[in-house]
Amino acid sequence: MKTIQPLLASLVFTLFSAAAVAQGGADMLTILTSDEDDTQAMALILTMQAQKKGAIPQVLLCDEAGDLAVTAQTGESETLRGPDASPAQMIQRLVSNGVQVDVCAIYLPNRDYTEADLIDGVGVAQPPAIGALVADPDVRRFTF
Repeated sequence: MKTIQPLLASLVFTLFSAAAVAQGGADMLTILTSDEDDTQAMALILTMQAQKKGAIPQVLLCDEAGDLAVTAQTGESETLRGPDASPAQMIQRLVSNGVQVDVCAIYLPNRDYTEADLIDGVGVAQPPAIGALVADPDVRRFTF
């Protein structure tokens, strides 16, 4: 009986953890700040591949990478061989696939853009929510 209790407790914990992830909480955070097309593309390709393997990613675009989410800037992103898409197109694909994509909270206030300038489906990150993801030991973080 004593060996069954720890196993049962472990099973209950695992079920509750899986349920929390299944309810939509991200288990992977990609933070993208680079303005280099190759770096942006690789970060987004890896994020898409992780999603295909079952990860629940969230993407945070900061600094120059935030331009990928601005409607007027999406044409500035170069189409790359390999993915045959630009990083801006990959952002749109991630949004279409249900991935939460946000620009940093300080991105818009420090540029001549508003939320209306962002592509459909991209939001503005809330520092408490991002802080919670960063502090969560079960969330994998990737920075590019």
